[in-house]
Amino acid sequence: MAASSRLLVFSSLLCSLLFMATSSSADLNQDVDITWGDGRARILDNGQLLTLSLDKASGSGFQSKNQYLFGNIHMQLKLVPGNSAGTVTAYYLSSQGSTHDEIDFEFLGNLSGDPYILHTNVFSQGKGNREQQFYLWFDPTADFRTYSILWNPQRIIFSVDGTPIREFKNAESVGVAYPKNQPMRIYSSLWNADDWATRGGLVKTDWTQAPFTASYRNFKADDACVWSSGVSSCSSSGGSTSSWLSQELDSTSQEKLRWVQKNYMIYNYCADAKRFPQGLPPECSLS
Repeated sequence: MAASSRLLVFSSLLCSLLFMATSSSADLNQDVDITWGDGRARILDNGQLLTLSLDKASGSGFQSKNQYLFGNIHMQLKLVPGNSAGTVTAYYLSSQGSTHDEIDFEFLGNLSGDPYILHTNVFSQGKGNREQQFYLWFDPTADFRTYSILWNPQRIIFSVDGTPIREFKNAESVGVAYPKNQPMRIYSSLWNADDWATRGGLVKTDWTQAPFTASYRNFKADDACVWSSGVSSCSSSGGSTSSWLSQELDSTSQEKLRWVQKNYMIYNYCADAKRFPQGLPPECSLS
């Protein structure tokens, strides 16, 4: 591994450790509601840990109590270990309805020893098809890692352990809708998707390995813009004045982004000319 790559990996790990040290010991009971799974989702350790489980009968999921209209949101996840083929752990922001907005992390399981695929997507006014996929530069089942979404009026930045992996810029100037008007909740679920998740559905879920379990901790959205009764906490008196509302990638972060996309990106819709014979989507010209 080149020295620059080692430095970026070390920087990513350091960011994760610093996040763990500075995260509040907030009670997940106060932040999220378990929404489905008939007991397969559990909040443990006085609200410090949440687990989702999947067996042949059902998966499980939760959602945030609050809705947000822009935010800098972090969660630590430890993914399903071992043979996770066929399973999907989804962690995303979404509004509701046919013209919904959505910002996705999805972790596609794999056979033991094969890497997870981190699948990302952005929907605006019901339109998605903006997939980028990555391998990770560590084992996401070995320990908790921090997955972050920075969503402000200018851009959406996906980060892992403080390292940006994807930036989706506001492209309204070229006619592309941007998620800016619909409040979104955080959702997460663990479910069976063996019809497509692993090698296009060729590898099926091995139910002898069930139950499959993913773990969550250190949810942090302290200064996100909470939407309640038609009003944003960021527009009310004493609301957020946080720098993330206008944050962009500095030169160091841009270098990290390029490193990830050069070494770990395995699919980019903006490079898939066969998929878009009439021309790539207009926002691709801004990336």
